[in-house]
Amino acid sequence: MFVDRDEEFMREALRLAHLGADAGEVPVGAVAVQGGELVAAAYNAPISRHDPTAHAEILALRQAAERIGNYRLEGVTLYCTLEPCAMCAGALVAARIERLVFATRDLRFGAVRSKFQLADSELLNHRVEIVEGVLAPECGELLREFFEGKRRAC
Repeated sequence: MFVDRDEEFMREALRLAHLGADAGEVPVGAVAVQGGELVAAAYNAPISRHDPTAHAEILALRQAAERIGNYRLEGVTLYCTLEPCAMCAGALVAARIERLVFATRDLRFGAVRSKFQLADSELLNHRVEIVEGVLAPECGELLREFFEGKRRAC
């Protein structure tokens, strides 16, 4: 596994989250990696795409499936700057993602650790290996600054 490269790939997800913030989207970035190679990269885009499902994780899963040529993303690790929501956690299971590495918890909507444990539930047919906390301070700070800016603008 490419555990020794977790920070490297999370830095790329964080770079994408910054691009999302610049575009006015909630700053979440995600990258998919298979065999040490980046196969997909995305940031949140529900506002610009007029699509409530256009979360960074979903967009990255779609790109990875297209690139790999299979809806089952076995052997893929998804790096995400924020804990996935219920929709995204369910998609990780459906895609058979091997590992999820996320930076910071989402205490309001997180469905991997904060509110639910969907991605590695024993009730489901597939369990994703979960790693949390990689670059948590940096990713959390980006989110905090983004939402502070939104509150100041009101």
